[in-house]
Amino acid sequence: MGIQKDRVRFNVGGRIFETTATTLANAGRNSMFGAMFDEDWNLQSDNSNEYFIDRNPDCFAVLLDLLRTQELHIPANMSEKLLYREALYYGLLDHVRSAKWGPFDGNRLWLSGTVAGQAPGDGTAIRAGPDGGCCVAHGCMVHVYDWMLDEHPPINLDYQRVNDVGWVDSENIVISVCERLGRGDGGMGLFSSSNGELRYKFQVSHENQVKSFTAGALCFGSDYKIFSSCKGRSNEYGVGVWDQITGKQTDFFYEPPGWSLGDADKLQWLQGSNCLLVATLFPRKDNCYISLLDLREKKMVWSWSDIGAPITVDEKRVRDAIAMEESNSICVVNEYEDLGFIDLRSSGGSVRWSSRSRLMKGKMPDEPCYPKLALHEGQLFSSMNDSISVFCGPDWVLTSRLRRSYGGSICDFSIGGDRLFALHSEENVFDIWETPPPPII
Repeated sequence: MGIQKDRVRFNVGGRIFETTATTLANAGRNSMFGAMFDEDWNLQSDNSNEYFIDRNPDCFAVLLDLLRTQELHIPANMSEKLLYREALYYGLLDHVRSAKWGPFDGNRLWLSGTVAGQAPGDGTAIRAGPDGGCCVAHGCMVHVYDWMLDEHPPINLDYQRVNDVGWVDSENIVISVCERLGRGDGGMGLFSSSNGELRYKFQVSHENQVKSFTAGALCFGSDYKIFSSCKGRSNEYGVGVWDQITGKQTDFFYEPPGWSLGDADKLQWLQGSNCLLVATLFPRKDNCYISLLDLREKKMVWSWSDIGAPITVDEKRVRDAIAMEESNSICVVNEYEDLGFIDLRSSGGSVRWSSRSRLMKGKMPDEPCYPKLALHEGQLFSSMNDSISVFCGPDWVLTSRLRRSYGGSICDFSIGGDRLFALHSEENVFDIWETPPPPII
């Protein structure tokens, strides 16, 4: 930082504040205050005695203190949403978030809030956005919330059931829906997260003809690729690939005979191996199919199915799957929340079930939800009924559980923007779990 000039004086809404150039430099280049410095971080003077800003002085005082101390202290009589909007104006929202949340840790999460659903029951999916917001799919509707958990205009898909939702970035959402016979509608679309506007539709071409199709599970890969399981009325069963910037179809992996890809429940891009995990699970199909696709070579490089396996409850009831590249394995979960592991180094191997992971105690709820899996920063998360379990370490030992009683079973959860969102089925409410900042010493 270059040599700084004298103190800086602000008149904010009629109140006078004095600070230093060093404090203002803590705001960073992308802030409103960063524009006051030259490229050598010297404060540029406009020969005025003070800078006038027509904004809320109380919020300015809190934000200025944040720049001085890196600590956030919000007075009891101040609206947090008002402070967040002021922070957005000054370009300090990232500073507020860093001070409000500590590094994401599943073992330190605490329930920071609950948002009531728009309608009871039948929530389809919840997806965390990159900036700490989320979206919730409910029937033919997608409700979008920003970081302050204010709802944006909902996206109405005209009575077409939503199958999956995904964030391209903080401004754009991809939605996959069922085909409507006789209408030619269905497939996937890119929507604005702020106003719900349809920006473009993703088409599937089969033998140079555009086809109507049902889009299922979504996934985002490297090089701005979007993947979705697809099924049409002809031979267009498989996994489609599109460019998320142009919306153009770039590839299609057709479903091989005797295998199920078009009905896939789960897609996951594996960055290290440049492959796509595709999992079609019980009860969508009587048997479970998990495979890794190499789209460059146009072949299935690894596969596992329970076809021909001993008919046991554990083997037949795989509900979700997730690849863990560091350990060369795929983790699966059954309806009792038993964790199982399949070795990626041997194709067609059996599931090694972990007896220590059985957490289900007592009676099953009246309307249980299928378990879901997530992997985040070396921690494994598994939902079961009204709680989420956290597993850590090389042996995936249970270390904590996230649970609350209101809303019924958890039908889906998602992690992103340093938050965990859990969607409950019965009341269609969702919980927001955050990691508190470390204690001040």
